[in-house]
Amino acid sequence: MATVSSSDDATGYAEIEQRRSANHESFLAHRAYYWARVAAFLGLFVVLTYVLIDVDPRHNGGSWYGYTLGTVGAGLIVWLAWLGIRKRRPTPGSWSLKAWTSAHVYLGLSLVIIGTLHTGFQLGWNVHTLAWVLMMLVIISGAYGIAVYASLPQALSENRREMTREQMIESLAAIDKQLEAAAQPLSRDDADRVIAALEQDVFSSGIAARFRGSSRRDATRAALQHISTGRAYDDDTHDLAQQKVRSLLGKRAAQIDQIRRQMQTKALLQIWLYVHVPLTIALLAALTAHVVSVFYYW
Repeated sequence: MATVSSSDDATGYAEIEQRRSANHESFLAHRAYYWARVAAFLGLFVVLTYVLIDVDPRHNGGSWYGYTLGTVGAGLIVWLAWLGIRKRRPTPGSWSLKAWTSAHVYLGLSLVIIGTLHTGFQLGWNVHTLAWVLMMLVIISGAYGIAVYASLPQALSENRREMTREQMIESLAAIDKQLEAAAQPLSRDDADRVIAALEQDVFSSGIAARFRGSSRRDATRAALQHISTGRAYDDDTHDLAQQKVRSLLGKRAAQIDQIRRQMQTKALLQIWLYVHVPLTIALLAALTAHVVSVFYYW
C-alpha cells in the first residue's frame, strides 16, 4: 500500500488554501493588481511619449501619433465592450471572468489618458468630441458601478439578517394575519386605519420612492401614529386590543422598512447598468461615425 508523506499533505493543504484564497480575491486585486500595474504602465508610457516626442504641429487627432492613440483607444473600447458577452461564458484560468473584469476596469480607466491625448485637446461641436464625451460618461458610470459593487452587497447581506426575500414576505404576511384578527375589537375609526395599512401594497412604490427607501404615504406608520396618540378605551378588553395592535403595527413597520431597504439597495446596484450599457452602445455608434468620417475625409 502506498503511503503519503507529511510533506505531500502540507503541499496539498497549501494548494487548497491557495485556491480558496483566489476564490475570495476581489476582481480589483486579481493577481496582486496585475491589470492595475499594466494600465498604470500604459498610461505613463502614453504621457511620456506625448510629452517627449516633439513634432510640429503639436500632436492632435490627425497626426501620426494621434492616429496611433486613436487605433489603440478604439481597439480597447471594442474589446472592453465585449465583457457583456464574455460574462455569459465563464471559464477558469488566466482569462477567467474575474481576470477579464479586472482588465476591463483598469484598462477602461487608462482610456481617460489615451482618449484625451488622442484628441490633442482639440474639442468642439462635432462627432469626434461626442465620441470622447460618451467615452468619459461610460468611464464615470463604470466607476460608480465599481463603488456600489464594492460596498452595497455587504449592506444587502447585513439588512437581510439571514432572511431570504421570500422569508421577509412570509413574515410580513404572518403579521398581517395577526393584525387583521387583533383589530376586530377596535373602534370603527381605528379599524379603518388598520385596514388601510393592510391594503397598501408595499411593493407598488415608484422609482423615486424605491431609491428613497421609504414612502411619504406610509399607511402603516399613519395607523400606528393615530392609534398611539388616540384616546384610551374605557374597558380593559378594548385597551388590551389597542396595545396589541400598536405592537403589531410596529413590527409591520419594521418589516416593511427591511423590505424597502432591500429594494433600495438592489435598485442602487442595478441602476448603473441602465446607464452604463446604453451609454456604451451610444459610444460604439459614435465611435463608428468618428472612424468612418475620419477615413472619408482623410
